[in-house]
Amino acid sequence: MTRSPVWHPFTQHGLGEPVPLVARGEGAILWTEDGQRIIDGISSWWVTTHGHGHPLIVQAIAEQAGKLDQVIFAGWTHEPAETLARGLVDLMPDPLAHVFFSDSGSTSVEVALKMALGYWLHRGEPRHRIVVMEHSYHGDTIGAMSIGARGVFNRAYAPLLFDVTEIPFPHEGAEQATLDRLEAICREEAPAALIVEPLILGAGGMLIYSPQVLAEMRAICARHGVLFIADEVMTGWGRTGTLLACEQADVVPDILCLSKGLTGGTIPLAVTMATPAIFDAHYSTDRSRALYHSSSYTANPIACAAANANLAIWREEPVLDRIADLAARQAHHLDATASLPGVARARRIGTITALDVEVRDTGYLSAVGPQMLAHFRKEGLLLRPLGNTVYVMPPYCIEEADLAALYAGIRKALRDLAI
Repeated sequence: MTRSPVWHPFTQHGLGEPVPLVARGEGAILWTEDGQRIIDGISSWWVTTHGHGHPLIVQAIAEQAGKLDQVIFAGWTHEPAETLARGLVDLMPDPLAHVFFSDSGSTSVEVALKMALGYWLHRGEPRHRIVVMEHSYHGDTIGAMSIGARGVFNRAYAPLLFDVTEIPFPHEGAEQATLDRLEAICREEAPAALIVEPLILGAGGMLIYSPQVLAEMRAICARHGVLFIADEVMTGWGRTGTLLACEQADVVPDILCLSKGLTGGTIPLAVTMATPAIFDAHYSTDRSRALYHSSSYTANPIACAAANANLAIWREEPVLDRIADLAARQAHHLDATASLPGVARARRIGTITALDVEVRDTGYLSAVGPQMLAHFRKEGLLLRPLGNTVYVMPPYCIEEADLAALYAGIRKALRDLAI
């Protein structure tokens, strides 16, 4: 077989690691071309919520493809997008009343930044500083990288990135330092916005912080008139136990970023939702005040149809009951693993669990990461460690035997790799 011309993301091809060819998926299971059964323990990079090939979403995609596949969205519209926008406004908290479509989590964040900067410019008080949280990750486009942690993900592109102001991650016992720093920044710098991943940082190591801290950060921003942006690309659609992570802190952001589970994980789509104040700052007879962002496939009708099917599943099926059940099962398996030799800082929020493997070289480039990845691949498990951090984030439909197999695979890796 000739070598594939495909250049894979987050992959060092020089290591010669195998790249399995996946042929089909159903529920929480994938099958490779040679027939190997793979348990999807990370929802195929955090996107698949209800399971692969959910019949309602598949049917919606097929029906929409036969009616309208694509149309320009600048100055034109279509029924799937109109229905989805209204459905999102009904589902998400007030006053998030405006829906801007894009294609991925990164672009939803780019749009959020543009909304925030445009808001201040059009008010006649241009603010440019963005405040971010230590260890954050918001995507791989230039703006999203700029507001993410500096390191291996973006070192080569440093000349392209703009400066931001950082607050420390609110580790347990040190939360007040985070809040004090944010208060000082808001008082002294008059920033445009704070952007956070609510309650849990994803690629930054599955670090969890409390709803109380999230609520207080929102309150500080409100006191100082700083816009609050919630990047719920990963945390939204039930991952933390509620539809949005922000619900657990009883906060509503000025700007909300959603993607991944928006279509149930079947097809790319993203939205950035905003309050009337954000929209009204751009609303004018002056064309120069428009929000200048788009792509060729903005609000693609097929993707919107998939998202509408996802919203129907949330309305008509007991999704939150499934999430609660999975969260309880995750807690049980994590408890049975947390005390094993080599395991540190076992943690859980909603349907997500994580633990750190105790090694000398910690971080994303830890040597244990590729070792465990290879072990999991041989065991038929799709688990992708973040360096020495192993996490489990499966689709909500995963069967108990398959969930147990994921944790059995983690325990076996700890033994076989002599960790």
